[in-house]
Amino acid sequence: MIPNIEILGLVAATLTTASFIPQVLKAWKTKSVENISLTMYLILLLGIILWFIYGIYVNSISVALANLVTAILVTLVIYFKLKYTNKQ
Repeated sequence: MIPNIEILGLVAATLTTASFIPQVLKAWKTKSVENISLTMYLILLLGIILWFIYGIYVNSISVALANLVTAILVTLVIYFKLKYTNKQ
């Protein structure tokens, strides 16, 4: 059984991870990435990877899963930034 505090962590993880979805969709649909900071997203990705490793180490599914999904979303934003920057 999942402890109540881990359920709280999963709800928090869902909300914070989902916050990246609008940015990914906007970059994908509009191909506009002019105001996205590549440096910020690269530093964020590094931090997310470290949080993912931490989540695995402390055996926290909410931390590990949230950061895995967030890493994928942030990687998509970075990909769109690199792909669409030269086309603007």
